[in-house]
Amino acid sequence: MISRLIHIDANSDDSLQSQIRHKLVEGILVGSFAAGSKLPSSRKLATQLGVSRNTVVLVYQSLLDEGYIESRERSGIYVSEKVSQGKVELVQNSPLQPSFDDSSTNNHHRFKGALATTTATSCPQNWHKYNFPFIDGKFDSSLYPVKEWREANTKANTPREIYQWSELQGAEDDPMLLDEIRTKILPRRGIQANRDEILITVGSQQALYLICQLFVDSTVTVGVEEPGYPEMRELLVNQGAKLHYQPIDDKGLVVDEQLNHCDIIYTTPSHQTPTSITMSMDRRDEVLKKAHEQDLLIIEDDFEFESNFLGQPHPALRSLDRDNRVVYISCLSKVLASGIQIGFIVADSGVIAELKKLRKMVMRNPPLNNQRAVAYFLSLGYYDAFMMHLHKVFFERWLTLREALNTYLPNCIDTGPIQGGTAYWITGPKQLDGEHLREEAAKVGILIEPVKRYFASTAHPENCFRMGVTSIPNEKIRPGVQKLAALVHQLTADYEEKLTNAKGKLLSEAALKQALPGALLECQMVYGVPCSIELLADGRMKGRTGGTDSEVDMGRWWIEGGMYYRQWKLWAYGEVKGFYVIMDGDEMKWFDQNYCFVRQLELKGYKDQS
Repeated sequence: MISRLIHIDANSDDSLQSQIRHKLVEGILVGSFAAGSKLPSSRKLATQLGVSRNTVVLVYQSLLDEGYIESRERSGIYVSEKVSQGKVELVQNSPLQPSFDDSSTNNHHRFKGALATTTATSCPQNWHKYNFPFIDGKFDSSLYPVKEWREANTKANTPREIYQWSELQGAEDDPMLLDEIRTKILPRRGIQANRDEILITVGSQQALYLICQLFVDSTVTVGVEEPGYPEMRELLVNQGAKLHYQPIDDKGLVVDEQLNHCDIIYTTPSHQTPTSITMSMDRRDEVLKKAHEQDLLIIEDDFEFESNFLGQPHPALRSLDRDNRVVYISCLSKVLASGIQIGFIVADSGVIAELKKLRKMVMRNPPLNNQRAVAYFLSLGYYDAFMMHLHKVFFERWLTLREALNTYLPNCIDTGPIQGGTAYWITGPKQLDGEHLREEAAKVGILIEPVKRYFASTAHPENCFRMGVTSIPNEKIRPGVQKLAALVHQLTADYEEKLTNAKGKLLSEAALKQALPGALLECQMVYGVPCSIELLADGRMKGRTGGTDSEVDMGRWWIEGGMYYRQWKLWAYGEVKGFYVIMDGDEMKWFDQNYCFVRQLELKGYKDQS
């Protein structure tokens, strides 16, 4: 019975008509409904499927119009014989059929350009099924601008638009998109460019591939960041390049004489991959000066438009370049990348002309209907509104993750002085095995990113991991970090100080009452800025952080049962926390009610009264 081959899914987003049509067409094409076979009448099929007859009539009518079925007078509805015309029949047990089980027939020995990929992926395929996916570069579907993208697509596919983009010849890009990029996107980065200085690519990875094809061979030495972007390293190695691994610091790529023997520098200055460090203005000037002095080419990968949450974004290297030494790569927001995959290269017109020739060898240009849809998405202002929304969402998540790390892992980790981006590079206790932490965290529903893949050298730190905010809702960040903190403490318990074995002197209630009123405590936040806490004699306390994004909070403190208690209005979620206090010289160590080490601070002007 035909109805057994047609399953109606009541929960599907597709209409009944669409579901029935899809199953009928599929059955006809794969031979489940053989050519010339009779189909049930519309009335009979409707009864079998439990749908209205009009639904089936409309499906049959569309299949009649398209030639899948035919109506024979006084006989009924039949699968058209024409459907099978020109179709090659599969001959069973043919001696010409390949034996795929025979190892002698595989072609691996013929591969000449295969990549020897040894790096691990950032997360499992089913990452979205984990409770706490702190994975950068993956995105929850709630962020996608569905309505706006649909409207842009509708406008791009009207008959008038189709005629326009179908008339473009050769390997030309959509002039409307080129204009939108050069007038809407590039000025944000301080870049000015003409149409002939921009090439559209299928995402930033194709852009990097084309640039490697044009500029890199076995005679070229490329300076790359260490740690750095692994996929670029693989492209360079595949081209036979000699790689020089240049370290980074808290200002970005280190610029020194080690770069003198390079021909090309590849860098990610906006938010360094993978540490998220923003290259300082002084360092940008140093990079450009070095390129001028040593006649170097700079490949600037601005994969993530500089979304600084603290302070103003810096101009792109390309915008500061006066010698035409910078080839600039970027793309639309990574949130859109999985569906749209539009990137672009900005360089002088001569470089773009050569890149266009190379692109033509692979594909003439990215699909023009996609280009036109993106052009409308930009021209209607949807992209600007979308980016403002993303900036707000990611800033909120970024701050939430920072606060959670500072609350639950204050003395265990360091995230470095980053100003924005969507991920934190975290350095844990020396004894922490980051890979083991990742494996154990996954067992309890927490995904953190492995960092081994970012290092070329085998002598890399083992106590690092990475946490992103693009894939996890804001309300899950705090409980996820709290759970991860418990796991970190569990894995490093044998090495942590406990109240019972800590170096120093446990302060009694009397000693606390003598030492703390009017005291000034100083410590450092996990994100690298100093913090001072004034314990006023009247029980109030005032906290202030340093750095670009200085914060101030008020709270109260008291002594009870031999412990120091405090409660902030905003910081640390406004929770009441109590600590045993041990003094080791002028260093104050806090231990929680379970006798576990929490934080170390400096008590200014402390003198042991005993």
